[in-house]
Amino acid sequence: MFELRVQVEFCAAHHLEGYPGDCARPHGHNWMLEVFARSTKLDSIGMAVDFRKLKGAAKELVSAWDHRDLNQLEDFRTINPSAEQIAKLSYERLSAILNEGQTWIEKVTIWENSRCSASYFEEHKKGRGSSPVVE
Repeated sequence: MFELRVQVEFCAAHHLEGYPGDCARPHGHNWMLEVFARSTKLDSIGMAVDFRKLKGAAKELVSAWDHRDLNQLEDFRTINPSAEQIAKLSYERLSAILNEGQTWIEKVTIWENSRCSASYFEEHKKGRGSSPVVE
């Protein structure tokens, strides 16, 4: 099994509706999105996934959020832009475009700063085919 990781950064503001504290007020972060991909095999040149492909997809995803107020975007009209929700949405979007055959997105972590992060992943059954199967 091979695991690859890429990181991309973006700056964005947000606030958390219903939060009983400072985060209810608009504030910003220098976010970092960390994407973990897994593969059960290598291609003919010895690569599991091209880093350029992973990083390009992650950069394209966050480009719509960069230097924006996340609460004002369609992606977050019905959900709070918490780190947890951003990680889950990122996982779903990246999985939809990058999962193929024996390669898949394993986990996505979003960092608000160097000390606080949230990750999203799904539990998979082992030994059922070449790609993950959600229970």
